Amino acid sequence: MSLHTDTVLFEGIRQILWVLRPDGSVERFNPYWTTYTGLPQQMEALTWADVFHPDDRARLVEVRTRGVVEEKPYMVDARMRRADGAYRWHRCQVTPLFKDGHLTAWIGTALDIEDLRQAELKAQENERQKRIVLETINEGYYRLDHEWRFVDVNHVFEAMTGKPRERILGRRVWDIFPDAQDASDYQAVASDEPAAVYERYSRPIGRWFEVTVSRSEAGVETYFRDIDDRKRAEARQAALVELGDRLRELTAAADADVAELAAATIGKTLALLRVGYAVTSIDDDTAVVERDWVADPAVARSVGTYRVSEWGSYLDPLRRGETVLIDNIQDDPRTAGAAEGWAAWSTQAAAFVPLMEDGQLSAYMFLHAGTPHHWTIDEIAFVSSVLDRAWAAVRRLRADAAVRELNATLETLVEERTRSLLAAEEQLRQAQKMEAIGQLTGGVAHDFNNLLTIIRSSVDFLRRPNLPEERRVRYVDAITDTVSRAAKLTGQLLAFARRQALKPEVFDVSERIDAVTDMLRTIVGARIEIVTDIACGRCFVEADASQFETALINMAVNARDAMDGEGRLTIAVRTHATLPPLRRHGGSPGRFVAVSLTDTGCGIPADKLPHVFEPFFTTKEVGKGTGLGLSQVYGFAKQSGGDVAVESKVGHGTSLTLFLPQVDAEPDGIEAASDMRAPEDGRGRRVLLVEDNKDVGAFSTQLLQDLGYETRWAANAAEALQILEEGSDVDAVFSDVVMPGMSGIELGREIRRRWPRLPVVLTSGYSHVLAEEGRHGFELLQKPYAADELSRTLRQVMRRPQRS
Repeated sequence: MSLHTDTVLFEGIRQILWVLRPDGSVERFNPYWTTYTGLPQQMEALTWADVFHPDDRARLVEVRTRGVVEEKPYMVDARMRRADGAYRWHRCQVTPLFKDGHLTAWIGTALDIEDLRQAELKAQENERQKRIVLETINEGYYRLDHEWRFVDVNHVFEAMTGKPRERILGRRVWDIFPDAQDASDYQAVASDEPAAVYERYSRPIGRWFEVTVSRSEAGVETYFRDIDDRKRAEARQAALVELGDRLRELTAAADADVAELAAATIGKTLALLRVGYAVTSIDDDTAVVERDWVADPAVARSVGTYRVSEWGSYLDPLRRGETVLIDNIQDDPRTAGAAEGWAAWSTQAAAFVPLMEDGQLSAYMFLHAGTPHHWTIDEIAFVSSVLDRAWAAVRRLRADAAVRELNATLETLVEERTRSLLAAEEQLRQAQKMEAIGQLTGGVAHDFNNLLTIIRSSVDFLRRPNLPEERRVRYVDAITDTVSRAAKLTGQLLAFARRQALKPEVFDVSERIDAVTDMLRTIVGARIEIVTDIACGRCFVEADASQFETALINMAVNARDAMDGEGRLTIAVRTHATLPPLRRHGGSPGRFVAVSLTDTGCGIPADKLPHVFEPFFTTKEVGKGTGLGLSQVYGFAKQSGGDVAVESKVGHGTSLTLFLPQVDAEPDGIEAASDMRAPEDGRGRRVLLVEDNKDVGAFSTQLLQDLGYETRWAANAAEALQILEEGSDVDAVFSDVVMPGMSGIELGREIRRRWPRLPVVLTSGYSHVLAEEGRHGFELLQKPYAADELSRTLRQVMRRPQRS
């Protein structure tokens, strides 16, 4: 580099440059020195120390001396005085120059780092404040680097894990939490998704925590909030509710049965080793254990007869009605003498809860733990609640048994009255289910008997000779109409059971609602105003139109009853881009049409909402509802690829929303019109009939022949396949679905595989396979079917190209 270039660099650079003599006096400063300090470039009396803060000079001398001794450049941070007298931090880089081992000069630069240092100080202060917060909050905290290693923890986390900070830092997260390696929340954080909040039970710690995990440039930060008490309280409460339900279901049981149920509830909820029920003697210390609950089949059972004094000195407190808690059998003076016997049972902690009757100890519940265990107040309160419920159930069962025994000795009239009271009690315990089934069965029998009466009477008249043509036509029409009504009734029953094979078709929801609104006004009554709010224009779905109307009617009837016959019913239609999450389901993509019926009725309590779609569940009084209406709505929605939602507020009404998948295409007018054409003559066509019922097979054969078809009849699927293998020339196969051995659906699949161009038509009155899985692409005739419907369907499939 030339002298000129050196001069240009020295004079033009935007930081302080200097050259010092060996004694430390200034030989030369660059122009930026003057700009920054306000001092001239040449000052014979100025030394390097004059421009630095007095507090920094001693440290500079120390560093300068070491640089001379080591004969190498050095760097040091110090404060330099600015022109206005203020001091700012600079980073000085100094190079001592030597010649023949003698110091000849110093060359140095000073770069202003005040802003950088203030930022560092602020960061240090922020980190200090954060550390203060982390060490004062009542939450566990740790931070992981990008390789999932611990780089920071607080004292709460140390206490949680039972490990000091130095044994945690540097280890991977799954070294402390073995179940964390495959946890979805860590995967979510690793993929830059938003912070995850979740609950986790930590096996090493043995407690429940609410965990918040977030990702930053520093790594993965996690906060633990201890919710173990809340979770365990929730588990205990849920166990009490379930126990109450199961105890109410008991109609006849021994005291030991109730005790066994209570023991299982306590053992499972508190995660114990063994729980049992011991009956004691008033006169001595004998205890008899008839049944117990153990956590695992490998755990030793405690059934038998024992002398309590051989296991410890806790019988006297139990006789006084005191609960005995032993956290560590080995150390507790009450049981230490029998420690060897307890060890044989793998028991290290125990609790004994007395059961008093008329002020005397009659029995006690014993709780065994496989490790030392601190029995908490909440745990003992839970045990007491379980025993209270069990004892109440025992008293109820004893009372029931006493009533039954007394009932056997009373006169006939008293016996009948008592039996009716017990039947009413049983009906209440069954939550109205049998009442609903009885109503449904009676209604079905009544309706079918009415229909059969019409058919039988008409047939009787048709058998009369010389019956006028007009009356013959009238009776034939009556039979036809009655069969249609019977088929419709059967379809409604199958819809209630969600076992009907639906007939999907494409229709406009708005048009269908307009068409059915007048009928709904008749159903709900004149005092209920029906308002329609259809905002989607023409919106099409593919579903069973008849079942859609039935669902609307069921929802409207439910709304009418909720409003007690007076109010406003709003029917709204909207479109949704997705199916929203419902009942813990995550929702579904795709477009949906939402049909909402909103009433101004009494509303449904929040605790009843999760059950409204269950079969036989109803909030109505006994005799005013079967609980099947909304079950049909739910079954239709799920079978159609949709769902149904309910929102309600007590005193403000209820809104039911039916979601169905939206489609683009309008109904095919040409194909629909073709369905209405008159049946064609089947002459020249050959049909293979597959029917296992002899009577139905003979009748269907005659029916096909009367329609002009040539027929062959196979009694089962195997016989049908044999006929086809022999090379019989048939134009279509007409098969029942429900048959022994191979079903009609399985037969159709086999024919589709081996003879892909041979059409198959299925028929069934009911099939759970059809209801659950659909028609599998086959044409389906629902029983009962008309002759013209059969002929039309066969001609359509014979004309239609078959898929290969």
